[in-house]
Amino acid sequence: MFYLIRHGEADYDLAGQKIYQGFGIDLCPLSKKGIEQIEEAANDERLKDADLILSSPYTRALQTAAILSRKLNVPIIVETDLHEWVANKDYVYEDDETAEEAFLEYQSNHGHYPKGETRKWESSDHIKERVDNVLKKYTSYKKVIIACHGMTMQALTDIRHPDNGQIVEYKL
Repeated sequence: MFYLIRHGEADYDLAGQKIYQGFGIDLCPLSKKGIEQIEEAANDERLKDADLILSSPYTRALQTAAILSRKLNVPIIVETDLHEWVANKDYVYEDDETAEEAFLEYQSNHGHYPKGETRKWESSDHIKERVDNVLKKYTSYKKVIIACHGMTMQALTDIRHPDNGQIVEYKL
């Protein structure tokens, strides 16, 4: 069984400064509230006796996984393909304005390309395929926690706007 958990609230106060420009935003840590959200989520009975924690490589997810690991005494494995949605599926950096336009188009199309068309942004189908391919490697474990992102959870489940620290059961 897999349990998706959305990372805690991030502290984006550093966004746009020094190394935090562009992709650097993914280096922003959890806020104090975000830490509290995950410490509380660690008490959820569904996470007890987990075998493993998988984490996105982004700081907010890694910090989430680290808190869970400490509280639950469970090892962490970082899987780079558990990363957040990308505005360019070829992993080419897009400036903030282009990325925001791609995000809005993704949202307005409910994660799917318009019929008969493709886009640069990653579709929800692509996210699901990318994440499922990672999770297939861990099906021999009884219980795995995945520290991930809201858009990942949206692509895998019916939840449209998962809360920070929200936990959702997921089956392949």
